[in-house]
Amino acid sequence: MADAYVRFMREKMENAGCAVHPEFFHVEMCDLKVGGGFRPEDGIVVCANHLHTQEDVDHAVTHELIHAYDHCRAKTLDWNDCLHHACSEIRAATLSGDCAFKQELLRGNFGINKQFQTCVKRRALLSVNMNQACTGEKAEHAVEEAFQKCFKYSEPFDRIP
Repeated sequence: MADAYVRFMREKMENAGCAVHPEFFHVEMCDLKVGGGFRPEDGIVVCANHLHTQEDVDHAVTHELIHAYDHCRAKTLDWNDCLHHACSEIRAATLSGDCAFKQELLRGNFGINKQFQTCVKRRALLSVNMNQACTGEKAEHAVEEAFQKCFKYSEPFDRIP
């Protein structure tokens, strides 16, 4: 994988004691309209039927590597705990490029005032809502409660890329 963010995240995972081997990545046809996913027991899934460019793949893999990094570092991360899940989704949306200006324009989302934060909350909420333990108001509450702390937490990056 040649993408700089993907290489960076793989290096940081290895430094944290969680080496990422080629078997960690799985390409699948996905039923849900998602670009990928992280399964703690298996690794990262890339959905071949929903990603159309190398840039799409790089963003999805970076997003999922942030989840894998969170899982590696936080030994007590519980994906069924809505706050834990929300925090990782907020971090992934913030740090992966999901909410870059270009990405938002391509989605038809354009706003001047705090568009980046609005995007991060929207994308985190979409993802947390997919967790059967965290739907509806539970997901909304978790994203709102976790947002300020988790949006600012940029590790392993020095700052939001």
